[in-house]
Amino acid sequence: MAGNPPAVVSCRANGVNPPGPVSGSGRSCRLQSQSESESDVVPTAKSLARLCSRDEAERAAALEELSQGVLGSLGLDKPGSARLSKRTVLHLLCLSRSCPLQEVRERVAGLLRTAQEKGVDVPRALACGPSAFIPAKQTLKGELDQDILIESFLSLGRVDHVTMVMALHPAYLSCFLRAQNALLELDGPLPCHWRHYIALMAAARHHCSYLVQQHSAGFLEAGGEESWLSGLQHAPTKLRSLQTLNRLLAHRPWLITQQHIQELVCPGAEPRWSLAELIHAVILMAHAHSLSSFVWGCGLNPEHDHIGGYTFQPASPGHLPLSPHSPAPEDGRQELVEGAMEVEVLMKRMVELQEQEEECTQEEMVTRFERERSERIPTAVVRGAPPDLLLHLVEDPEFRYEDFAPRGEQAPPTMRAQDYSWEDHGFSLVNRLLPDMGQLLDEKFQVVSNMTYHRMAMHEGVDTHTLRKALWNYIHCLYGIRYDDYDYGSVNVLLERSLKLFVKTMACHPEQTTARIYHSFWRHFRHSEKVHANLIVMEARLQAALLYTLRAITHYMR
Repeated sequence: MAGNPPAVVSCRANGVNPPGPVSGSGRSCRLQSQSESESDVVPTAKSLARLCSRDEAERAAALEELSQGVLGSLGLDKPGSARLSKRTVLHLLCLSRSCPLQEVRERVAGLLRTAQEKGVDVPRALACGPSAFIPAKQTLKGELDQDILIESFLSLGRVDHVTMVMALHPAYLSCFLRAQNALLELDGPLPCHWRHYIALMAAARHHCSYLVQQHSAGFLEAGGEESWLSGLQHAPTKLRSLQTLNRLLAHRPWLITQQHIQELVCPGAEPRWSLAELIHAVILMAHAHSLSSFVWGCGLNPEHDHIGGYTFQPASPGHLPLSPHSPAPEDGRQELVEGAMEVEVLMKRMVELQEQEEECTQEEMVTRFERERSERIPTAVVRGAPPDLLLHLVEDPEFRYEDFAPRGEQAPPTMRAQDYSWEDHGFSLVNRLLPDMGQLLDEKFQVVSNMTYHRMAMHEGVDTHTLRKALWNYIHCLYGIRYDDYDYGSVNVLLERSLKLFVKTMACHPEQTTARIYHSFWRHFRHSEKVHANLIVMEARLQAALLYTLRAITHYMR
């Protein structure tokens, strides 16, 4: 990975940001590759940036320039002189498969065919869509909002698999891209290459090679030293000092205390973090941890220019190679015989809860919370050590999630939402230390919690509020956060065991997610509805991890 990073283009030559209003300014468009051949003159950073122009005429001119450059590089009048680097061919492969602009996609696909005819070794994609769990036809056409994909391409220079799957919910995708762009690109206390390195350290905790490869490429493009990617020992001491916080945020955030913060920011700490730098780093780590949950929970395939996303080997007849990143599909799917009945039962339970007038005592509410918190939900077989691609980026790989309340053991004190909440405490602290970030995070939390299409499986006109709230509160329950005014009996009524298994796996140890776990819950629901559940898990997990850290920072500041 470090020796041959995939090329990344940040097309910001037009002075545009990701979809939706974002304050600040982004980096300039740059293209870096340590393996670039001097004779490989296409595509240039300028021509690729012009492909992202909002002016159709300029885009057409850039596409023509790219075509002529590739054809010239092939030396059509000089047989045997073809020279296209691996980096260039992989970038063309990405454009041919993922670009939402049809004219670009088709023209580039034709160039690759011509190159192959002229003897260039052209790779093929190992997967036909962005997800190993969701049929490609549901994420590549039809259900997607093409406008937001085009906007993403014009702003960022590519449409990755995360974007393609999230585009099933355009309202959420817009605010996600705004927040992610602010975290990684806009003005802030941390340099850009440090931001990507912190994110890849965090993603490695969950064995998420997809995000590690993305941020490795972003790190190099931002001017980072390639040696840092060969092991944590090559990174600055100040970055390595985040490892304890990284471990706890990823696996047991309830253990984070004021002492952990003090060791990093108090006078005399060496190296010392400012509070603004630390809050930026904490949000980056929590963002990467929760996004790893989404990547695994949706079974995302590697990008076409990632290791594991392409091959130069010809396809075997009747055989599609499996991606080494995505969980392997299990043999067969759960039978759907009982699926329709499950939907009807859930619909009935939702109506009954909405009409229920019974009020529980506070003692009973606490008892129901403790019952949910301590329920044993056995998860999948634990995977071993991180793959070789990530092992050098993980410190103490044996440190993993453990139940907040292990049976028979003394549990840490529950965090009562009334004592420390995002709305009353976390939001203002983040906004004070990292201006505008609190607002961007809050927008994501609000959109994913309130987003509804008033449908459920085959039913229309459905109020899904109680189901969405049960999902969010169950994840916070797993992390030891209790809402005094919520009846946790609703969780047990609305979330069937297979759904709880999926949610707990994805939120607590996402690297164990399998296709069987994904397909076994909500068997009659649309894939877009399952993606919505993934988004709720991702954002609820993010907020829970942040709350524990922000509480520790608040205690330090007193």
